[in-house]
Amino acid sequence: MFTAIDPQSQTPQQQPQQPATDLRALVTLCLFVLVALVLLVVGYVCAVHPSLTGPIATVATVAGVLVAAVGVAYAVRRR
Repeated sequence: MFTAIDPQSQTPQQQPQQPATDLRALVTLCLFVLVALVLLVVGYVCAVHPSLTGPIATVATVAGVLVAAVGVAYAVRRR
């Protein structure tokens, strides 16, 4: 009734890390598309409403500094 089972035959098969890499590539692609769309909208707003160019440039400068700070913090944390 009972048969001996080899414990090594029950170990799960090593699966390649392909799905995680594909998901990371998809998220990166979506992020680039989103950034491109935001830049196009900001460019359009600046072209249609020139009076908003100054405030948008100020916000873009602050956002750039914040993105750089988050990037540095992420890079230091990964080490």
